[in-house]
Amino acid sequence: MKKGNTAQDGVNPIQVPCKKLSSGASIPAIGLGTFGSDSVSGSQVAQAVRGAIAAGYRHIDCASVYGNENCIGEIFSQIFQSGVVKRQDLWITSKVWNDMHGRGDVLISCARSLKDLQLDYLDLYLVHWPFPNFHAPKCDVTSRSADARPYIHDDYMKTWRQMERLVKAGLVRHIGTSNMTIPKLKLLLRDAEIKPACNEMELHPHFQQPELFQFCVDNGILPIGYCPLGSPGRPERDRTPEDTVDMEDPVILDIARKHGVHPSAVCIQWAIQRGQVPIPFSVNHYLDNLKAAVGEPLSESEMQAISTIDKNCRLIKGQVFLWKQNQSWEDLWDIHGEITPA
Repeated sequence: MKKGNTAQDGVNPIQVPCKKLSSGASIPAIGLGTFGSDSVSGSQVAQAVRGAIAAGYRHIDCASVYGNENCIGEIFSQIFQSGVVKRQDLWITSKVWNDMHGRGDVLISCARSLKDLQLDYLDLYLVHWPFPNFHAPKCDVTSRSADARPYIHDDYMKTWRQMERLVKAGLVRHIGTSNMTIPKLKLLLRDAEIKPACNEMELHPHFQQPELFQFCVDNGILPIGYCPLGSPGRPERDRTPEDTVDMEDPVILDIARKHGVHPSAVCIQWAIQRGQVPIPFSVNHYLDNLKAAVGEPLSESEMQAISTIDKNCRLIKGQVFLWKQNQSWEDLWDIHGEITPA
């Protein structure tokens, strides 16, 4: 793969497949993530957004906690003023961070993101994590908030009611969840007036989450997959010795050789054909990732082969959100089918 992308040989956005939401709205089937893995500056991410839109991306995934929305907003403003791309041609997502779950805070957070991104509305607004547990940027894996709490459904619903108000006010067009589990989603679906349109979740060939994926699909919730390539650039705090590498898997490598593409292209094509929306982040290879989305489809046998290499290898374990001593990160993910008690 060549280093450094330009828009000169970009992809016509019309060629990029879309997914339908339960609302009937269309969302581009690949997006550009903007989490710089704690190591890329806001200006670098913003320039990647500029290049990605010029190359044909129409889906940009942002978040307040990434600390770069003001830089990205400058790019949006310049692009819209130029008239080359109109606001309605883009799908833009943002997320409310954990320290803004309180009464009235969601509106404040959304207003701040809209101001930073220089937008009148968001296409999708997500609750970033179901825990109101704050941690400082670039903290290490041992960091814990003194005020950390477990998931409390009544509290989450207070946050969700504020999300619903944003839809009614016309500030966001869809709302959704992120890093949720089946037990938590069941409660939300039971109690929500406006159901989540999407759930953003870790999804890649070595972590396919088949039960949660199918639950989302069955309930009209579109899965959006972060770490679709196995997140080779993730922060150090999210690395453990038992982690596996998707793009070094023999099955992925064999399929890549047969198609004459990089293993990353196989991961992206698999994700889109499976039915999720991958949002890879890159400042150098965003065009390659977009081209993968419109590349040669994988065969049924290749899709089946990839389905067999799931290693249940969660990379973003979330240890910094634990709320008491001597807990395992698995307590965050309700692995036994029930919400972990306080």
